Amino acid sequence: MDNDIDFINGERRYFGKIYTDVAYAISEISPFVSERDLNIRKYVTKAPILQEYIKLLDSAEAECKKKSLFSMFKSNPSIALLQDYKAKHKENFKQLEKCSHCTCLSCAFDCNFKKCSSCRSGSMLHFCDKKKVNVRKFENFTLDLTNNDTGRASKYIVLGVVENCELDRLYILLQNLSNSNDKLVLHYYPGIKDDSYGEITDAEEFDFVVETYQCAE
Repeated sequence: MDNDIDFINGERRYFGKIYTDVAYAISEISPFVSERDLNIRKYVTKAPILQEYIKLLDSAEAECKKKSLFSMFKSNPSIALLQDYKAKHKENFKQLEKCSHCTCLSCAFDCNFKKCSSCRSGSMLHFCDKKKVNVRKFENFTLDLTNNDTGRASKYIVLGVVENCELDRLYILLQNLSNSNDKLVLHYYPGIKDDSYGEITDAEEFDFVVETYQCAE
């Protein structure tokens, strides 16, 4: 029983804080943003999933405390229910973890960025100047790209995506997983089915993207 209680308390501390942060942010920005803007924020639509998990944790704790001496040697079905719920909503839990640290969380600024519409699973904004540029970083986002000159395919990890809302452009920064000296900075064109990329031919534009990314590190 002690192990079950420890598990429940650990989950409540960790995910309870995330839910509190998200719920507080929603309460804070709701009077200042439109309903449309509020509802496109991923953490707003996913918060009820976490709220239900907190309720399940409370129920599981109550069940643990009611267990008799003989039932202590049996598996606790309420713990299995918690684990099944987390497995079912694994991606939502992961995204809410990211949302709780995202610069968009408590921001009510009326900006022209793509916001949550350009958010992949496991990503979040690390930097935003609220006017022109932001930098999004990712968790385990990799791409297989072929060098046009050599015809050799390599796997790259995505270091980040820079958005310039004044130019309505996205840029992607990549690093070869087998050669850390091989880095790429490209135009980024997300598609419904496939993404595409393009060379940045303007030196000043290239330098601006790199400097913006470095400022966010």
